[in-house]
Amino acid sequence: MTRAETARPPVDRSGGPLLSVRGLSVHFSGRRSWLSRTPTSITAVDGVDLDLWPGETLGLVGESGCGKSTLARALLGLHRPSSGSVTFAGQEVSAMDGAALSAFRSRAQLVFQDPFGSLNPRLSAGATLEEVLEVHGMTARDRPVRAVDLLEKVGLRPEHAHLFPHELSGGQRQRVGIARALAVEPELLVLDEPVGALDVSVQAQVLNLLQELQQDLGLTYLFIAHDLAVMEHVSDRVAVMYFGRIVELAGSRELHRDPRHPYTRALLSAAPRITARRGSPTSRIVLDGDVPSPVHPPTGCPFHARCPHSGKDESCVASSPPLQNVENGHFVACPKAAERP
Repeated sequence: MTRAETARPPVDRSGGPLLSVRGLSVHFSGRRSWLSRTPTSITAVDGVDLDLWPGETLGLVGESGCGKSTLARALLGLHRPSSGSVTFAGQEVSAMDGAALSAFRSRAQLVFQDPFGSLNPRLSAGATLEEVLEVHGMTARDRPVRAVDLLEKVGLRPEHAHLFPHELSGGQRQRVGIARALAVEPELLVLDEPVGALDVSVQAQVLNLLQELQQDLGLTYLFIAHDLAVMEHVSDRVAVMYFGRIVELAGSRELHRDPRHPYTRALLSAAPRITARRGSPTSRIVLDGDVPSPVHPPTGCPFHARCPHSGKDESCVASSPPLQNVENGHFVACPKAAERP
C-alpha cells in the first residue's frame, strides 16, 4: 500500500489543547444472563486521560472490544460519562445544551467505519449532503452548489451527486461520508476505523485524502484503528488501549521504534513491516489467554494474566499501574516500562 511520505508539520502547542479528557469512565448496566435478575456493571472505558492539540492526529489503537469506539462516542457527547470530564475548547461537553450543544456538534464530527451502513440508501450522494446543509440553515438555492463543491473536495466528480450508495464503490461511499462530515466545517474529525472496511488498494487513497484535507483545512483528527502499521504513517502520537485503559502513549515514530508496554510489543509483532527497527519485536509475540471478561474484570492490571514478563511484579496483581511519563513524553502503564528487552 502506497501512502504519502511527506513530513508532517509540527503540532502547535503554544495554546491549550482543543480536546481534553480527564479520568473518563463509561459504564453500562446489564444482567449476568438472560435468566438472572442480578444487575451488573460493565466498564467499557476506565479512567482515560488524553489531550488532543489543534492540527494534531492522535491515533487510538487496540483490539476489537477494548473500548475505542465507546471512548470516541463519549468524547462527542453520544455516551454520557459515568465519571470524569471531556472539555472541548475549554467547555465541558456534558454540560452543553441548546445552542452550545448544536455549535459543538458542528465543530466535531464522526466518520464511521462502514460507509454503506452509515448512508441512507434512499438518498443520492448529493441529497445526503443537501440534507445536512438544510439542517444547518443553508438556502435551497445554494445547497446543490455546495454539495457538488464538497464532492469535488473529497475527489469525486459532479455526476456522483446523482448516484445512490449501492451505485458507488466502497471507497466512493467513504468519500461521501467524509464530505458529509465536512459539510458543517468542523475543527475535529473522529475517524472510527475509516479504512477498515475498504480494500487495501483503496485504503491508501483514502488515507492520502485525509492527510490532504487536514493540511488544507487545518483539521484535528482522532484516528481509531487496530492496525499499527497504518498509525505509523498517519499519526503524530499514538495511544494504545487495552480493556478500557490507555496503556501506552507516545509519538508515532517513538512508539514504533521503542515500544515499552508488553501489549504494544505484541501488537507491533503482528504488524507487517519490511525492515526491523531497534527495540521492535523481530518475531511474532503470541499472548496467552483471552481478553478478560468485562463482567468479571481482574484485579490490578487488566493485562497481568497475559503478560509475557517472567517473574511478574506482585503489584501488578494488587493494583493497576498508572500511566507515567518514563521518558520525554513517552507514557506507559507498566512498572517494567524502563526495562528494554
